[in-house]
Amino acid sequence: MKMILMLLMVVLSSQFATAAEINRIWLTHKSNDPSKIVVNWISDQSGDAVVRFGLSDEYGETVRINENTTLHHVEIPLTHRDATYHYSVSTGEQRSADFTFKAYPSEVLRVAVVADWQGKPDLSAIENDDVHLLLTAGDNIARLWDKCGEGEKECIQPYAELIDSYPELFRSTPFMPALGNHDREIRPRGSKPPVESVYDVDALAFRRFFELPDDEWKWHFDLSEFDLRFVALDFNHISDFGTTWQTCHAFDENSEQFHWYSKLMKQSSGFVVTLYNERNASVRNQAQKQWLDLFQRGTCCITGFGYFAERAEVDGFPYYNTSLSGKGNQYPDPNSKYLASEDSYILLTVKRGGSITVEIKSLKNKVLDHQEYKRR
Repeated sequence: MKMILMLLMVVLSSQFATAAEINRIWLTHKSNDPSKIVVNWISDQSGDAVVRFGLSDEYGETVRINENTTLHHVEIPLTHRDATYHYSVSTGEQRSADFTFKAYPSEVLRVAVVADWQGKPDLSAIENDDVHLLLTAGDNIARLWDKCGEGEKECIQPYAELIDSYPELFRSTPFMPALGNHDREIRPRGSKPPVESVYDVDALAFRRFFELPDDEWKWHFDLSEFDLRFVALDFNHISDFGTTWQTCHAFDENSEQFHWYSKLMKQSSGFVVTLYNERNASVRNQAQKQWLDLFQRGTCCITGFGYFAERAEVDGFPYYNTSLSGKGNQYPDPNSKYLASEDSYILLTVKRGGSITVEIKSLKNKVLDHQEYKRR
């Protein structure tokens, strides 16, 4: 009898594991516009990927991908504005609860930009802002090697732990990160360049985990109803370029990145917000200051290079620095107009047919700096 009970417990335990609830879910975009969204999740067991979605918990629409993996990326169409979408995901017998996210608005858009996420602070202020989109200016994790082993390029565990830290935020708000050096650190940096590369320039783990537009290490995303374009560039530790400390892609005037951004800016006529993870003053001087000329065709640049909050202006063009860990060493821009040791983020508010408001906000939900910009 004891043996039968033990066998029954094993069977029941196996059935329970098979039907484990899926909780690690995050939303991204891999298209260049908001007509589609990607639902991403990790399941305990390998299997197919199914997303059920609609404007109520009865769903009505389904997208299925026949695969056999635990990391899932499923793109679904978005046809509504000013509404709430319900969705659930499943892999085999594993399912999630019913979750929701906001459809994009038709009149007023709110976007938050964060950087330096290593400390994983309380983000209640951002949640209270009820943003439609969450972006970053780099350094979304602390490093890869201490969780994954030195030299491991495709291990996603640090990114999964980031999702686990803010489950409600990531399953309800589309998330589009830009790259920083910490996001691809596969070996300890040390005091001098080692024999082997410290960073994975191709950012394989980052690109494997997130579904983003274009090459993913650089991307752009357009919200045409608001005449708004976001561009993420790969700028970080540019002084280390050409050494085993090199972390980003080439950025000279003959580089793929330069030509790509130049083409985008020539096509842009509305608001353009450029994101990267390097000191603003250093980036402006690259390629005989041609980057400065390209930036000034847009609206503003936002970086997460230093642990402080800042707005600088060059010829009337604004450069921002933001950090969720804002009480570290400061590297002020020579053209700084606002500078503070504050844990901060950027809140962008765009009115359809109107201006864009850029606010530096503390994690205590205090507005530290407020500016309004019209189309250039």
